Amino acid sequence: MNPIIQQVGRDQSLLAVARARRSICLTALLFLSIAPLANTEALSEADVKNLLARIRENRITQADFQEQRVIRLMKKPIVNSGKVWFQPPNKFRREVKGNSPSLTVSDGQQLWIYYPSFKSAERYSLGKRSPLDSVIASINSALNLENVENTFKITATRTGNGYELELTPRTAAMKRAFQKLDLRINDKLQAERTDMLQPNGDRIVTVYTNQKHAPVPPSTFDFTPPPGTDVSTPLGR
Repeated sequence: MNPIIQQVGRDQSLLAVARARRSICLTALLFLSIAPLANTEALSEADVKNLLARIRENRITQADFQEQRVIRLMKKPIVNSGKVWFQPPNKFRREVKGNSPSLTVSDGQQLWIYYPSFKSAERYSLGKRSPLDSVIASINSALNLENVENTFKITATRTGNGYELELTPRTAAMKRAFQKLDLRINDKLQAERTDMLQPNGDRIVTVYTNQKHAPVPPSTFDFTPPPGTDVSTPLGR
C-alpha cells in the first residue's frame, strides 16, 4: 500500500480517537456541572417550618468551633478556635483559645466578655432594647433558631448531605448587625457551618465539630470576675 495512504489512514484513526476522547471529556464535564443541581431541591415554606421544628427537637448544646474573620482591610483572615455551650433560649458560653484567649458568657440578662491576658472584663446589660440584643441574636442563630421565623426571612435548599439555609434579617436593628447568615445543616440536623456577611463587607465563617446534645450544668452560664480584674461597662449600664 502507498505509504502516503497508510499515513492518511493512521491520521484519520488518531483524529477519530481524539474526537472520541473529547466527546467523553465534554460529557463528563457536563455531568459534573449538572450533578450538583440535580442533588439540590428548594424547600417550600411548609417544609422550612417542619425542618426548623425538627432541628429544635434535636438542637445541639455544645460544640467545638473554628472561626475565620475575613476583614477587607487585612490581607489574612483572623483565625480563632474554641468551644461553645448553649441553652435555649438565650444562654451561652464561648471560650476562645490561642494567643488571644477570651471568654464570653451570657445568662440571658447580662453579658460578660473576659480577657484573661489583660485581666480585664466588660459587662453589658441585655434586654430593654439593648443595642447588644441584635448582636446576641445573631450569635445564637446557628444554635438556637428559636422563633427565628419572626426575625429572619428564611430560604432553604435540600442538598445531598443536609440542608443549606439563608437567613436575611427583617428588622433594622438586625440589619445593622449583619446582612445575611448562611447556615449549613448536616444530615443529623446539626449546625455544621455558618457564614455571616456583615454590612461593611467583612465575613465571619464558623465551622462546628463534635456537636453534642448532653445537658449543660446551669453554672456554665455564670461568671464572676477573678480577683484583680478591671471591670468596665462600655454602655454605661
